[in-house]
Amino acid sequence: MTSFEANSDSGAPREGLVTLAHAIYALHAFSAVTGLVGTATIVGAFLTGWPSIIAVILNYAKRADVRGSYLESHFSWQIRTFWYAFFWVLIGGVLFLTVVGIPIGIAIFIAISLWILYRIVRGWLALVERKAMPVPQ
Repeated sequence: MTSFEANSDSGAPREGLVTLAHAIYALHAFSAVTGLVGTATIVGAFLTGWPSIIAVILNYAKRADVRGSYLESHFSWQIRTFWYAFFWVLIGGVLFLTVVGIPIGIAIFIAISLWILYRIVRGWLALVERKAMPVPQ
């Protein structure tokens, strides 16, 4: 597995793109916090909340603009967080349909919620330090 760590100094991104990356983390965080303090779950608000959906659309729309900079790893990190969460929610939902799988489904929902929070915090802290995220190419 290769990472963007080795390329973290190649190509300094425009400051506007760094600000956009912060805004995207903020949108994801807003969705997660909404799920934490509201009636939704963290994973539910993260996957279906308008802030996270807007964030993923922005990730895809601006992905070419950050290519070759350390921000490329952050955009990939954010996109992968969204789609992996979606995948595991599907698995948990299928398990939830069976009586035997309900405890496993609940465990998956709790684990993916904690994982989402971890990914938002870890990524945002690395962005503040202008470091690349370790994501496969």
